[in-house]
Amino acid sequence: MTLTDLAWLAWPLGLLALGSAFVLLVRVQRHPMGNEALRELALQIQGGAIAFLRRQYGWLAAFVAVGAGALWLAINWQTALAFVLGAFASMLAGVLGILAATRANVRAAEAAHSSGRELALRIAFDGGAVTGLAVGGLGLLGIGLFYFALIYLQQAWLAEEYVRFAEILSGFALGASGIALFTRVGGGVFTKAADVGADLVGKVEAGMPEDDPRNPAAIANHVGDAVGDTAGMGADLFESYVGSVVAAVVLGATAPLFTSGDQRMAAVALPILAAMLGLLASAVGLVLLRALGRARPVKTLRLVALATSGLFVVMAFAVVWALGFDLEDAATGRVFRPMGPFWALLAGAVAAGGVGLATELYTTGRPARRLVRAAEGGPATSIISGLAVGLESTAVPVLLLGAAVWVSYFAAGLYGIGLAAVGMLSTVALNMTVDAYGPIADNASGLARMSHLGTQARQVTDELDAAGKTTAAIGKGLAAASATLTALALFSAFAASVGLQAVDLADPEVLVGLLLGGLVPVFVASLALTAVGRAARRMVEEVRRQLREIPGIMEGTTPPDSARCVDISTRAALRAMVAPGVIGLVVPLLVGLLVGVDALAGVLAGATVTGVLLALFMANAGGAWDNARKQLELSGHAERDPAVHVASVVSDAVGDPLKDVAGPAMNILVKLMAVVALVIAPLLAGGRSGLEAPADEFETVVELVREVVAALVG
Repeated sequence: MTLTDLAWLAWPLGLLALGSAFVLLVRVQRHPMGNEALRELALQIQGGAIAFLRRQYGWLAAFVAVGAGALWLAINWQTALAFVLGAFASMLAGVLGILAATRANVRAAEAAHSSGRELALRIAFDGGAVTGLAVGGLGLLGIGLFYFALIYLQQAWLAEEYVRFAEILSGFALGASGIALFTRVGGGVFTKAADVGADLVGKVEAGMPEDDPRNPAAIANHVGDAVGDTAGMGADLFESYVGSVVAAVVLGATAPLFTSGDQRMAAVALPILAAMLGLLASAVGLVLLRALGRARPVKTLRLVALATSGLFVVMAFAVVWALGFDLEDAATGRVFRPMGPFWALLAGAVAAGGVGLATELYTTGRPARRLVRAAEGGPATSIISGLAVGLESTAVPVLLLGAAVWVSYFAAGLYGIGLAAVGMLSTVALNMTVDAYGPIADNASGLARMSHLGTQARQVTDELDAAGKTTAAIGKGLAAASATLTALALFSAFAASVGLQAVDLADPEVLVGLLLGGLVPVFVASLALTAVGRAARRMVEEVRRQLREIPGIMEGTTPPDSARCVDISTRAALRAMVAPGVIGLVVPLLVGLLVGVDALAGVLAGATVTGVLLALFMANAGGAWDNARKQLELSGHAERDPAVHVASVVSDAVGDPLKDVAGPAMNILVKLMAVVALVIAPLLAGGRSGLEAPADEFETVVELVREVVAALVG
């Protein structure tokens, strides 16, 4: 058995990770939930989250059915099946994440009250690890099963069979991407509608503290943390992870770099092997997290992330060296160094660490402290300063990503760009664990306050929550950065699949495509923010109504109608998630089929540039405002100067929909558009790359539609 044969072990390793996630979930549930008040609040959050997810996935089931039918008719049944499995895996990752988050939060709060910080931290990390292992395990399980069935079992080593495998695997990525955009936008609108309503009425107008049980929107806010920050982020990183591996596999199957069948085999297997190494390194990192539980949370996370990345790099070096690549570009005659694929993987891993540090700097360092001082001038100066911080924060990540693309391309051509994306996301299980820890700690802090667990418990949960704010901000920065490399890798895979050698910027179709592609993220961001504003207005009106009309709420003798607020957020979220998803699917499809490959390339380029810059700006501006508000509240400055606190709350209310709705939507949008282009590549190739041409009936329909469009335009 050769080293490339070991890639078939991807699906057993993914299954093992998924089983470990279930074991951790059971372990979390063994811890006590606390007193009756704590249990009642936790059950309300659990019930609201599961009810929302059930309604959302009911809607998405129809989308999956329609998409699968279209892929079956237009391409083949294998791609349609892969699409369904990708969508199901994404939804399952969301379900497991919510189950873990809504069970770990209450137990972490009780542990903070009865046992102290160490146990509370361990429970929060274990809850996050369920989501992390689910995301990494499901991605590897799906990709590994297709490799096992289509390549390993059939001993399919011909280039044409690799291309077919890559085409089918792209359907898996499309299913993950489609679900991710719907889930992220829907969950984001839910949580931010509740958050804005709770803050503007509860804090600013009624003078309530954070997470006051009298606030009617408090429960909806915590439900939103689960459906938006856990299930939504899980779907986001899951589709980035899958998309990066698929892009690298497609490039390995189609790039003219490999001088023999064995080299092609190694090129297709390496992304899968790298993902396996990343999952193993993440497992070691999760063990270290538990072992270092006594250290401060932020310090622990830094050390573990560094150790995990280092372990992955060492193992990746050994694997690439053992594969013995001999890379030569058949088109240009350029020869690449045998270790070029390793340098591409390393470039992605280093860029991930650099983006994380830059994000932490701009959301918790000196730039964030500037916003604390800016709040002294009122909401306007705070908002202006936050916008400036967000815009400034895009520079370092973009330069790092540009350097990663440059290094990876010169190390291994377009194939190297795909590997750089894999390197950035290889330790996704650990990254998702750290990110999912944030909303669990946030919920634990809120539950401790709402159930009056006492000063000691609140001090512990506040410390965990402060670390969670940092990890959440870093996670959003990493999501935006990984979206960039994954979108570029998918674009490279699309270009290789259709035989696109260059894009002529003097071509009017390309120029119009650039403008249209640049418009799409801006327009989708507008839709997302409009939906949040509309839902938040209804939430504000409902909270005001309850405080005004229901006697005893302010005195604490009558509980608020939290279910009504949850229902408002649910309805708004389900309506808001449709349009962005449809736009991301339809625009590349129509441009590719009706205009052509060159115009579609322009659309993808324009959307990637605009979307990535918007994502970084929104995520970091919102994170900086959020941390500035938290610093004011923890320092006691908010109590000494209520006007400054109001300014920070208003600024945070502006930043929340940017960092949790519109910004994350950009990440998924650019990848979704790129993967749609990759999936329809066989329909666009037309002999340019030797891929299978579309069926005669489908080609006839496309030509007829083109003639109708031309008649209308002309």
